[in-house]
Amino acid sequence: MLSVVLLYLGSISITLWGIAHIIPTKSIVRGFGEISLDNRRIITMDWIAEGLTLCFIGLLVFFVTLLAGPASCASIIVYWACIIILVILAVLSFFTGARTSIIPMKICPFVKLGVALLLFLGIVL
Repeated sequence: MLSVVLLYLGSISITLWGIAHIIPTKSIVRGFGEISLDNRRIITMDWIAEGLTLCFIGLLVFFVTLLAGPASCASIIVYWACIIILVILAVLSFFTGARTSIIPMKICPFVKLGVALLLFLGIVL
């Protein structure tokens, strides 16, 4: 039972973090000041793509847990794949966005690692 709660908590947390990532896109892009239209589009695309990726990870874990159960072979593969990509994204965030002065960017790697830990604990407990 605890494992299912941890899996759902992780999935909901990263989905909400993804949504929170997407919502301020317009103001984030404006914060770059006067940049070319191409650069504005690239930053917008990247910002939304990361938010959608985080939502996808969360929803994938949520629905796999709901529909296949936490102990199925498919679920375990999905959990490990999500853990691995969250750790990779956390490392990327740590060496890029977390080095900025923007507070949400500084905590982003810790959110990703925290969710990866929740998923890991959901597997082993």
